[in-house]
Amino acid sequence: MNKGENSNHPPVGAIIKVDPIRRLADIRKIRLLLSANPRNLCLFVMGINTNLRASDLCRITVDMVRGNDELVIREKKTGKDRRVTLNKNVRKAVRDLLRLTNLTKPDSPLFMGRRGALTTISVNALVKAWCRQIGLKGNYGSHTLRKTWGYHQRVTFGVGIPELMVCFNHSNQRQTLDYLCVQPEEIKKVYNNSL
Repeated sequence: MNKGENSNHPPVGAIIKVDPIRRLADIRKIRLLLSANPRNLCLFVMGINTNLRASDLCRITVDMVRGNDELVIREKKTGKDRRVTLNKNVRKAVRDLLRLTNLTKPDSPLFMGRRGALTTISVNALVKAWCRQIGLKGNYGSHTLRKTWGYHQRVTFGVGIPELMVCFNHSNQRQTLDYLCVQPEEIKKVYNNSL
């Protein structure tokens, strides 16, 4: 290993897969865990109720969400504008965060850390810690929030793969199926169907 390299960092080009939070009971446990921290609760609620990447969550400003039912953001990864509907849980979490903190400037980042806006690295550490604190086994990180949204859209709410493919901006259905971590479960169910 060369000087300055992180031995825990994956090699360039490596694909690291994180898990979604599959059980609704575990989502409730994390909400309860975060109930005394409005910033973290809002981050978690917004992350699992939208399909925004952590890099985009970290770029949301107060004026983008204050009193709005929709969020329009230019995605950092794709450079495309995204329009995301903010459901009642997200709107409540945002209202509570703004009411309980001193975020008053319209251009202030919604998710502030000690030294400015949260970063993807800090969101990654937070998600890992939350999952560890409730005893989840698996690989979790910042992308867990986005994957949790997709997993539950498919499994809990029955949203079709074509719709999710559009929401995730994936180029094919196979990519979406792999991303959602549901294909092995769905294939197993197909084989269990009896005639």
